[in-house]
Amino acid sequence: MADWNRGHDSVDDMLDAENKRLAENLASKVSRLKSLAFDIDRDVDDQNEYLDGMDSNFMSATGLLSGSVKRFSTMVRSGRDNRRILCYVSGGLVMGFFLLYYMISRIQR
Repeated sequence: MADWNRGHDSVDDMLDAENKRLAENLASKVSRLKSLAFDIDRDVDDQNEYLDGMDSNFMSATGLLSGSVKRFSTMVRSGRDNRRILCYVSGGLVMGFFLLYYMISRIQR
């Protein structure tokens, strides 16, 4: 009977050591997951901040474009002389764009 208790105690000690080892292993994995979760949270906060900044930039660009469209519409609706000036300005801008494109393409060769 004493041998059976001694054998039973050694099995209990082995199981206890195995449980401690597995618990430590689990604790280290939980610690790594916790650290990863904090990193993800920090990254999400940074990305939300960046997106909020982009939102305000888009809103200001939208305001600028809507004002430009209103001025353009007013110019188109007002008389024939303004349309002629508008055509000259538009043509000049297109020509300026192609000239700039040509000059840049020549410089890069």
